[in-house]
Amino acid sequence: MQTARIKLSSTNYETLEDICNRIIDVAERTGAKHSGKIPLPTKKLCIPTRKGPCGGGTETYEQWQMRIHKRLIDIQADERTLKRVMRVEIPETVHLEIDLKG
Repeated sequence: MQTARIKLSSTNYETLEDICNRIIDVAERTGAKHSGKIPLPTKKLCIPTRKGPCGGGTETYEQWQMRIHKRLIDIQADERTLKRVMRVEIPETVHLEIDLKG
């Protein structure tokens, strides 16, 4: 048995939760042990931009923020289960990493 650590990250929260639920569904159907959907701290990228287009006047700023949500899933599985997990369709907005520990 191998242990697969799956790291998922995305800016879209709903899409990320949907993909995590699909992966856990595959693991449960094949009977693999899993500890899953562990939420990791959300990374917040803040960019202050100046409101005024020219240099005159008072300086007023807007804050733009992008949040990157992360999840972690551990699956103890055989090759058959891992192949099924890899067949799950993942949109371009979700970043996926799989680390195998044997």
